[in-house]
Amino acid sequence: MKTFFLNIVPTIRANKKLLVLLLTLAKVSSTSAQSNILNEYVQEGLRNSQTLKQQQFSLQKAVYALEEAKALFKPNVSFNTTVSAAQGGRKIEIPVGDLVNPVYTTLNALTNSTKFPQISNTSEQLVPKDFYDLRFKTTMPILNAEIKYNQAIKKEQISVQQTEIQVYKRELVRDIKIAYFNYLKATEAVKVYENALKILQESERVNESLIKNGSANPTVLVRTRNEISKIDAEISNAKGNQQNAAAYFNFLLNRDFNAKIEIDNLDASVLNLNLEEGHREELDKIQAGININKQLVGLSQSYKKLKVGASLDLGSQGRFAQIASSDKNFFNPNAFVLVGVSFDLPVYSFGRNQLKVKQAEMDLAALDTQAQQVKNQLALQAETAQNSLNSAKKVYESKASQISTADRYYRDMLRRYKEGSLNFIELLDAQTQVTTAQLQQSISLYDVWQKWVEVERAKASYELK
Repeated sequence: MKTFFLNIVPTIRANKKLLVLLLTLAKVSSTSAQSNILNEYVQEGLRNSQTLKQQQFSLQKAVYALEEAKALFKPNVSFNTTVSAAQGGRKIEIPVGDLVNPVYTTLNALTNSTKFPQISNTSEQLVPKDFYDLRFKTTMPILNAEIKYNQAIKKEQISVQQTEIQVYKRELVRDIKIAYFNYLKATEAVKVYENALKILQESERVNESLIKNGSANPTVLVRTRNEISKIDAEISNAKGNQQNAAAYFNFLLNRDFNAKIEIDNLDASVLNLNLEEGHREELDKIQAGININKQLVGLSQSYKKLKVGASLDLGSQGRFAQIASSDKNFFNPNAFVLVGVSFDLPVYSFGRNQLKVKQAEMDLAALDTQAQQVKNQLALQAETAQNSLNSAKKVYESKASQISTADRYYRDMLRRYKEGSLNFIELLDAQTQVTTAQLQQSISLYDVWQKWVEVERAKASYELK
């Protein structure tokens, strides 16, 4: 018992020094004040996060989408070929014989020969028969407002994805730190219960000695061993919580669930500093959304603007029978060049375009209102997080001071029990108070750290690399 108190008293004194630090230390840099080991874990989590890698892929996709939008201003070349064969259908009658035969008859009479034979009327099928159309078609927009707005929208979508990545990084930093403190909390709970077990084992030894001397009832030994069994169960439960906390922490770092976690001595001075307000990426995301909606309004209004495009066709078309002869091919004499310029300007659409503009304007107005609401929500989040941190500090200070009182009370009860002026139930109650005070003080300390992390997240104070 004496050995146990030699171990616990320095811990109590250290807690008193911690309280002094909480109340008197000046402001220090948050980066230098935080745990180096914890910061290394945070950086490891940022490097290994699979979700963050997925976000990076989405960002690269947005970059490619912007490049695609830029390419819409460049020429587009395609190769088209059509081969058709038809039978039947309408025909056009060509009276060649009726027109030429009288002339040929007269010529034969004048020349007293048969050099000009009689020919028959002919007809041509309107549906192309054995026809081919081969061409290289080049198109390019010269003036098109829709392409311009589409490019601007894709650019803003990159900004949205970049802010999504920053927001996720901050959320991951918060989750890693809170998970780390949950692991430390569970580890500390195991230590507290193990210390309580040592107290009970010491009580068991004292009771065995008192029973041998006839100064105590043997039933107290049964009660002591029963309490030892309870503490053993609590230790098993606490170790299970410790393993679960470690597994979740390692999961966030994307490593083996059973990987060893280093425990660092955290600098208590950080708990007393006022974190500076950082820039919330959520506001950038809202602003990017507003910019996108502005471009959408412009896109819906672009129906009034003239669209101009150009095209160039290089190809050949004709009948296969015409190229069967050795002196003809696809390009001679059937090759052609076709140049065109197109103009497109809507005249009237019964108000459909104007209604689309109104819808886009309403979306923009709604997003403007949402931006102010988000600012208020973020300010409220920071305020409530700071209030929760202040409350957690006060709870910790009160719990820390209870350890000394509970310890002094237990020593008095133990002395009286050894003197025979106190029953075992009262001594056991004093032991329970010591265990409870230690456990609550440990929990309240890490609650303060977790509330501090929430303030850091709400104020975006953590410096992302």
